[in-house]
Amino acid sequence: MAKAPVEKNQYIDVTFEDLTHEGDGVAKVDGYPLFIPYGLPGEKAKVKVVKTRKNFGFGKLIELYEESEHRTTPPCDIFFQCGGCQLQHMTYERQLEMKQKQVKDVMRKIAHLPDVPVHPTIGMENPWDYRNKVSIPVGKRDGKVITGFYQKRSHNIIDMDSCPVQHPQNDKLIQEMANLFEELHIEPYDENTHRGVIRHVIVRTGQHTNEMMVILVTNTKELPKKDALIEKILAIDPDVKSIIHNVNTKKTNVIMGPESNTIWGSDTITDRIDDLEFQIGAHSFYQINPLQTEKLYAKTLEYAQLSGNETVIDAYCGIGTISLFLAQHAKKVYGVEIVRQAIDNAKDNAKHNRLTNTEFYVGQAEKVMPWWHAQGLRPDVIVVDPPRKGCDEELLDAMVGMEPDRIVYVSCNPSTLARDLKILDEAGYETKQIQPVDMFPQSSHIESVTEIVKKV
Repeated sequence: MAKAPVEKNQYIDVTFEDLTHEGDGVAKVDGYPLFIPYGLPGEKAKVKVVKTRKNFGFGKLIELYEESEHRTTPPCDIFFQCGGCQLQHMTYERQLEMKQKQVKDVMRKIAHLPDVPVHPTIGMENPWDYRNKVSIPVGKRDGKVITGFYQKRSHNIIDMDSCPVQHPQNDKLIQEMANLFEELHIEPYDENTHRGVIRHVIVRTGQHTNEMMVILVTNTKELPKKDALIEKILAIDPDVKSIIHNVNTKKTNVIMGPESNTIWGSDTITDRIDDLEFQIGAHSFYQINPLQTEKLYAKTLEYAQLSGNETVIDAYCGIGTISLFLAQHAKKVYGVEIVRQAIDNAKDNAKHNRLTNTEFYVGQAEKVMPWWHAQGLRPDVIVVDPPRKGCDEELLDAMVGMEPDRIVYVSCNPSTLARDLKILDEAGYETKQIQPVDMFPQSSHIESVTEIVKKV
């Protein structure tokens, strides 16, 4: 086995050449790559080697000798500790370029489709204050209740005053919650001893309605001081329309448990995307950035090329957001999703928006779609919006077997998108173009919409 040209704890001078898909700087020593957070291409720096493996290593930035023109001062005081954002040290223009390049790179390296056009990333006019949902762990330090995000690669809570990417209403309410728990003597959860009450506070805010939902996740079946807590939360912000108690008694990193009870107000809050209204519950999947979601869905519609006569399948339909956008322009839309509550939400949302040309089914898309096909369903367009792992091979086979004229692939992971596009290309479908959309400014995450057509 060849020995790495660097050793752990060694200090070396490097020049950063590239960025990883997570936004870390890449420097090479005799061809051996080192991945170093906060380094930008073109910068010269002193780094410390912290870990070595056979083909690559990891380092820590110690001192910058030459800074990139794309480096900027993060507005967040805890950026270099917090694990929430990765790119605040990079100008927004450069972030958008990095995300476009990321998609181009995987199209070349994984899909082996280097000639597919990848358009410049659609960004935001104001890439701050956009997140409509925040999940904050609650803990204790030096006898005082604290709320904040986890430190990178740990479960140490960083006490924070504000978060520049959060909706300001979320920020305001979260800042007050630690004081409420302290005042009412409600103990935070300790994951080491599995004791205590409050585990997380989750706040959702409608971008266009300002309606707020507060979810209190506890380690106990009962919520202590419930009435006093409700009264004080309502005093913080009159836009609170729903307070939910969620019970999670398991030793787990999963934030929410299966049991949720509305203890004040309504079960849902309302928000709008374009002209459609959506009812959002405690367990609903709803896009974090509705302003960019409008751009994402507009591009999805453009690539679907609907004239009003098409039958469309929306796989992984969630609460029906994409389905209802499509239904305004299609003859019929069928949605499928494995989460029953999401399908219930989708049906309610279709009814609320007076869209009668939709049908929603609970189940695995890769199982339901072949059944639909056997029943004679022939879609003109299939839209798929899978989780980060991409599409299961069964689902890709099911899509190809249904022989739609076009497929629109909404992706949150360029690598699995590229893998799936390669499979679809070999199965007779041509990738026409890809549009990256920046749904999560200041982070390394990138969404995209891909137009795919059946080869003639």
